[in-house]
Amino acid sequence: MWPLVAALLLGSCCCGSAQLLFSKVKSVEYTKCNDTVVIPCKVLNVEAQSTEEMYVKWKLNQTYIFIYDGSKNNSTVETNFSSAKISVSDLLKGDASLKMGRTQAVVGNYTCEVTELSREGKTVIELKHRMDSNSSHGADCSNHTTPAGDEKEKGGCTLASWFSPNEKILIVIFPILAILLFWGKFGILTLKYKSTRTNKRIILLLVAGTVLTVIVIVGAILLIPGENPVKSASGLGLIVISIGILIPLQYNVFMTAFGMASFTIAILITQVLGYVLALVGLCLCIMACEPVHGPLLISGLGIIALAELLGLVYMKFVASNQRTIQPPRNK
Repeated sequence: MWPLVAALLLGSCCCGSAQLLFSKVKSVEYTKCNDTVVIPCKVLNVEAQSTEEMYVKWKLNQTYIFIYDGSKNNSTVETNFSSAKISVSDLLKGDASLKMGRTQAVVGNYTCEVTELSREGKTVIELKHRMDSNSSHGADCSNHTTPAGDEKEKGGCTLASWFSPNEKILIVIFPILAILLFWGKFGILTLKYKSTRTNKRIILLLVAGTVLTVIVIVGAILLIPGENPVKSASGLGLIVISIGILIPLQYNVFMTAFGMASFTIAILITQVLGYVLALVGLCLCIMACEPVHGPLLISGLGIIALAELLGLVYMKFVASNQRTIQPPRNK
């Protein structure tokens, strides 16, 4: 009796578990950025030595859309999912993931059934469509879907906003810094000028500067959370487009203080170039699926802030050499 029991136990150990085990993936997401949709199905305890021992079936809800028969090395595909396929060479590694073109991907519950000789198992993955199309940093999202739940912690591709938290901080900090520098130049003007003509210009600068400050603050409030892609895009647009107001403001500050000189012209040209870079970066970020153009946008904003700093330093230098800055005379 005991030898028989021992033999049965030994045979059970040699044959392995009768149930195939799968990695836990509750759902995947795809966006318009995905050319190919991948629905993961990974078996953890494959023991087959040949694909002839493997049998894979995929079904959407209750309808079979793909069947692979290893004994015949033949695949059967449902008409509406003609692009569906699996990588046969990866079956022995436990990978029975289904790949299909994005245009044929249908939202719903997909069931992956795998049979290996006498062992079998299945797992269900929900396919979701995400409306925003921006991919996050640190993940290869090219032709890839987004494993959710447990798979996300295993280095899966995730979908988020265009920018990392550090980039968002820079996008907000540079415009705010530029505005603070403008207010510094504005303070010099209010201390040095008392004429009627200058007072009118100062009032216009005050109103324009206040409006710009409010717009940038609103844009930062919309951009920073990053939970809603529409709000984030709106906030980014408000910040980048409105920051161009600093160019005519700086020009008017120079004209009010001491007129145009070679150095002030160079500062304005630098500021214009920075604004052009920021606008190009904004357009590329909006059109792109992957966040690869953020540094260009941030560089433009940084140059704008640098131009404001140079303007303030120059005004302070001129002001320190003159008791009272006289406005340029009209010829």
